[in-house]
Amino acid sequence: MKSRIAAAAAAVALVLGVASTAEASTTLPRTNTTHRCVHHTTGVCGWKAGKKPVDRYETARCKDNSHSYSRHSSGTCSHHHGVKYWWK
Repeated sequence: MKSRIAAAAAAVALVLGVASTAEASTTLPRTNTTHRCVHHTTGVCGWKAGKKPVDRYETARCKDNSHSYSRHSSGTCSHHHGVKYWWK
């Protein structure tokens, strides 16, 4: 009985966690070949700045020049001093 309750609680927590994450962030396209960026509150569109990504899956370049492949814009480069360029 306890395992059923724990499994049900875990399922509810998973659904609620996924729903709140999806609503709070912008879903980025899979590849960055459109040469345009969705609106972001931080960073600059790399295409407009004349910069190119290292490959077609890089979504952002952090301020410390590390590469990001985030699926959502929320929290991208948060441990790397923020976003410098977006490619999606």
